[in-house]
Amino acid sequence: MAMQTNFAYKYRIYPTLEQKELLCKHFGCVRFVWNYFLNERKEHYLHNKEEIESKRIKGNLNYYDNAKKLTLLKQEKEWLKECNSQSLQASLKHLDSAYRMFFRKTHAFPNFKSKDSKQSFTIPQHFKLEAGKVYFPKFNKGIKVIVHRELEGKFVVATLSKTTTNKYYISIIVEKNIQAFSATNKTIGIDLGIKDLIICSDGKKYQNIRSLFSLENKLKHKQKQLSKKVKGSNNRKKAKHKVAIIHETIKNIRIDHIHKITKAIISENQVIVVEDLNVKGMMRNHKLAKAISDVAWYEIHRQLEYKSKWSGRTYNIIDRFFPSSKMCGSCHFVNKDLTLKDRTWNCPSCNTELDRDLNASINILNQGLNNLQAVGITV
Repeated sequence: MAMQTNFAYKYRIYPTLEQKELLCKHFGCVRFVWNYFLNERKEHYLHNKEEIESKRIKGNLNYYDNAKKLTLLKQEKEWLKECNSQSLQASLKHLDSAYRMFFRKTHAFPNFKSKDSKQSFTIPQHFKLEAGKVYFPKFNKGIKVIVHRELEGKFVVATLSKTTTNKYYISIIVEKNIQAFSATNKTIGIDLGIKDLIICSDGKKYQNIRSLFSLENKLKHKQKQLSKKVKGSNNRKKAKHKVAIIHETIKNIRIDHIHKITKAIISENQVIVVEDLNVKGMMRNHKLAKAISDVAWYEIHRQLEYKSKWSGRTYNIIDRFFPSSKMCGSCHFVNKDLTLKDRTWNCPSCNTELDRDLNASINILNQGLNNLQAVGITV
């Protein structure tokens, strides 16, 4: 069975010096438009707060208000015309979307963008990939691209980005049919940990490769060198670049490892059950914060969820308050005295010896299957 969905292809691109300069102008124009209209929206609310609260005028500016002002702004600031106009309009749409998500309480309030962070702009249409080059408005000669896998599907939108390590990428979102995996009769519960990254209810464990800790000494050394450089100097820029490369390496190692694990889990199991975790709350524990950030539990959840959807698998998340670790999988006795350092324990009720993580994954699976049956899903 095939499923139609949006799929992203990400390719490395190699612009010429002239093209890098034009890309830099695009990044700057898009960033300026975002910051300018974010500030305008904030000022509109602050200056008209009383009238807004009394409902004499509307509370927030929208995309159409900003788009009208952008037309006038481009006449005032001629350099904005050097950028693809549709990319500027896309920036306004992203800002409007960020505002709406904030008021729905699903995301934080949008921030101002900095030239020192990752840069990007959107290409909504008039995009073409052929003969090893990408073509879009203002870049009619095309930019060299490394197509490591064939692009399939109907074009939706593209995003060109520059990392803090000065690498350029193009992400192309297409609409395509994805073939689901063949059905299997296996079900699995997953407990996320730090010592072992993933503990499965069938006894299988996936190793935590500790990507941050493996390069921590090198990172500390480069950060110490960075701290000694004069702000604004070229030597500081070079030192900052070296630190960014190490962070990028750590991230790439971690993401690659998680992709391999999640693909294996999805391909082998029909039903995947995980536990909802309050990662933000756990990060307040300063003794565990670094280790928790290194294992990237949120990324594991995210990959399992979308890969399950694509592959025709059933993905279920149980409540975070379910006592998966403290409950005996045999008699369901809840051991309220269990602490984090207790890796194995004997059930006072049935005297069963339990491995904390394996027992938790079994309880997670059983609770997930009960949840699915309660809503009428046959497993």
